[in-house]
Amino acid sequence: MPLTADDILRDRYKIRQFISQGGMGNIYLADDLRLEGRLCAVKEVRLDLSVPGETLRQTREQFQREANVLARLDHPNLPKVSDFFSEGDSDFLVMDYVPGKDLRALMIEARQRKEYLSEQDVLAWAGQLADALIYLHGQDPPILHRDIKPSNLKITPNSLLKLVDFGLVKVLASNEATITIVQGRGTALYTPLEQYGGDTGHTDVRSDIYAFGATLYHLLSGTPPVEARERFLSPEQLTPLHKLNPKISARTERAVLWALSLHPDERPQNVKAFRDALLGYGDPITRPRSPLPSTRHLGEVLSSPTELALLFVSASLVLVSLIATLLH
Repeated sequence: MPLTADDILRDRYKIRQFISQGGMGNIYLADDLRLEGRLCAVKEVRLDLSVPGETLRQTREQFQREANVLARLDHPNLPKVSDFFSEGDSDFLVMDYVPGKDLRALMIEARQRKEYLSEQDVLAWAGQLADALIYLHGQDPPILHRDIKPSNLKITPNSLLKLVDFGLVKVLASNEATITIVQGRGTALYTPLEQYGGDTGHTDVRSDIYAFGATLYHLLSGTPPVEARERFLSPEQLTPLHKLNPKISARTERAVLWALSLHPDERPQNVKAFRDALLGYGDPITRPRSPLPSTRHLGEVLSSPTELALLFVSASLVLVSLIATLLH
């Protein structure tokens, strides 16, 4: 049964209200009775009691190990995991409560106004999300989030982005096997093909990059991306971003489509490479191939210092060639 208001967990966390529901449990807002005035988010992970007792014991031990890893994380764009415990048929993660709206809500509000979210705002949020993922992927062993989507990205009143809900978090073991707190495959719209295999499929940091790209596609266009399974059968189903939102810059569209490549080897190989391509810091050689931009995008394309330098060199070579031709 779901928890109700005034239920108390571990003689410390008093449930205030239900926040949201996931595939494996619920998230609640609670008061910390030991620290007056502190609000926290309590994520309940329901156990599958139909599995054998030994499997259940291993699952609970695994939860304890992985919760220990999460509790050691410390990054401004991640909510702090402050406690974890088991009671009855459920395991619980206690995290800082993050106030503010999530990006899905902001996107819906913009759509109701018949507007798009500002590309400048979306890229600023993307920079913060990239910082969080670089930190997670840089742990030893790396940590995958596996459920990046607009509703898991909250903006605090002071404009700080927080990547919330570690429900599907995965820690990569040294032998490339994976350990998962909660069995699951993420949200279909943002899930790469390799993640559909659950824990039998091989996922790595590039799986989070796909979800990152799918999230940006949705935020920038107001239109959800076509699921990877459908694109595999009909690649042309993915509508180019500029056809949905003509104001999107060519550089942003190129980077997002790179992240949305169906095969992991064709995506950015790490979040830093994706961030650099998205924000204009990267070497164009490492960026995805794309058709020449239309004239309406030329101003945005030439906003990168690297691209301006390349244009200058190209123009100079053409001029020298023209002069040489005239002299002969």
